[in-house]
Amino acid sequence: MRSHYCGQLNETLVDQTVTVCGWVHRRRDHGGVIFLDMRDRDGVAQFVVDPDTAEAFANADRARSEYVLRISGRVRPRPEGTQNPNMPTGMIEVLAKSVEVLNTAVTPPFQLDEHGKVGEEVRLKHRYIDLRRPDMIDKLRLRSRISHTVRAFLENQGFLDIETPVLTRATPEGARDYLVPSRTHAGSFFALPQSPQLFKQLLMVAGFDRYYQIAKCFRDEDLRADRQPEFTQIDIEASFVEENDIMDITESMIRQLFQEVLDVGLPAFPRMTWQEAMDRFGSDKPDLRIPLELTDVDDLMKQVDFKVFSGPASADDGRVAALKVPGGASLSRKEIDEYTKFVGIYGAKGLAWIKVNERAKGLEGLQSPIVKFMENVVEELLDRVDAKDGDIIFFGADKARIVNEAIGALRVKLGADLDLYTQAWAPLWVVDFPMFEADDNGRLSPLHHPFTAPACSPEALKADPANALSRAYDMVLNGTELGGGSIRIHDQTMQSTVFDILGIGEEEAQEKFGFLLDALQYGAPPHGGLAFGLDRLVMLMAGAKTIREVIAFPKTQSAACLMTDAPGEVSAEQLKDLNIRLRQKAKAESTAE
Repeated sequence: MRSHYCGQLNETLVDQTVTVCGWVHRRRDHGGVIFLDMRDRDGVAQFVVDPDTAEAFANADRARSEYVLRISGRVRPRPEGTQNPNMPTGMIEVLAKSVEVLNTAVTPPFQLDEHGKVGEEVRLKHRYIDLRRPDMIDKLRLRSRISHTVRAFLENQGFLDIETPVLTRATPEGARDYLVPSRTHAGSFFALPQSPQLFKQLLMVAGFDRYYQIAKCFRDEDLRADRQPEFTQIDIEASFVEENDIMDITESMIRQLFQEVLDVGLPAFPRMTWQEAMDRFGSDKPDLRIPLELTDVDDLMKQVDFKVFSGPASADDGRVAALKVPGGASLSRKEIDEYTKFVGIYGAKGLAWIKVNERAKGLEGLQSPIVKFMENVVEELLDRVDAKDGDIIFFGADKARIVNEAIGALRVKLGADLDLYTQAWAPLWVVDFPMFEADDNGRLSPLHHPFTAPACSPEALKADPANALSRAYDMVLNGTELGGGSIRIHDQTMQSTVFDILGIGEEEAQEKFGFLLDALQYGAPPHGGLAFGLDRLVMLMAGAKTIREVIAFPKTQSAACLMTDAPGEVSAEQLKDLNIRLRQKAKAESTAE
């Protein structure tokens, strides 16, 4: 039906006849001559329709925004003074000879060139209209190119693209499963995979050596800007490898991806232990573009007569950390109060601060409601953080977990608010993660997942599980975890030891993971891998604010699809087929909401 896309028209086609199909982006009537800006996935081009071509002119005259047209005509240079060098097709126009209306359209819910004024709910409700915008087309085109580049790289490295099941069984991986009732097995359920973890390990046992998949995954969890109930992973696994092998392969992949797609050469990927990242930045995914660091002052605060500081400083699970912000003394009290509210989101009970107005004046040169409580250590404190005139020092004092989360998040917010970024891209590897983390009751759970290999023997792991390190690694870029992985457990004895520590008895382990434990008996090779979040990767590379901007049909933050009105109710007959009966209370609560 067409010879060219709109965005392909340029000066090389002058005097040639072309045919395009697309949507009316804009229609203008200039004294009897009609100008149609036509749009398709490749761009926008201008068409001129004269009254001399009566049928074409009549069709152009009745065309309106988003009508679907097929237009043929001769390409010609735009008249002097009407050229648009900022537009790929801005040096030419097409004198239309025929205009065919392929379909009409009602007035769209929003103008496609004024999307900034439209709320996200309206855009998601009419996503098929929203996706016509050049900005959205560019993002999805970028996503397609990223996927293609990744596939080409991995295929070239000897990885095989192998699909794994979407209907599987529920496994504890840290989030709730989406369950699918079985009609043929009454009372039993499939689960949608949170990741292909177990299947890719079984592929290594089977001897496929190098596997990859761009896989759909599902997690029924509370959502944030970078989370969706269904998301896409670049999933990678290889046999006979150690940490450095996987890290080298995937770092090379990301470097090549940025170079080919964005023409960006990424800087060095430093390696940082998990402990160092938490100590210096309060986060296991630190944004190294921001030149602010947390400084431990526990030893100083043990000496002050101020229980808000001395208590956490003396507690085994406590921490007092200082965050110096150069030039931050210019922050107003209102701004400081806003930051105090912000850290409260992370459980902090407050935000202490000291403004260094004129250090040479001693205590007189400091401004703070707390400085009177620490006169005996204030000079040593200022020296430790290297305070200068005009700086402000913020403090976090609580359980270490709360301090890290609150002050770590404050560091990131200050970096954005004060534009403290020192570079465009800052990648790194975080390594040497703890094997387990403890909840408030001391119960251990895997920091990553229970198939991650510890960096010690089964005997050493049993003797001191709380302090054991794992063979895990995360790739971080600009404060976002791009991907995480580990060397896996390939020995049945080690896997059983990990299950024992987690309180998973032999019977439960066999019931939930028997197929994996059985497989490990049949010559499982050493293996490991890594999974990248494709949505997050595209979000970063596109400069988008949320992953919803780079997914064709995303869910809202409440895990709903506004366009299809999903999730929705199903008929009584369908429920009967599945042997499911809804609780009346649950139905009533749902109706009330």
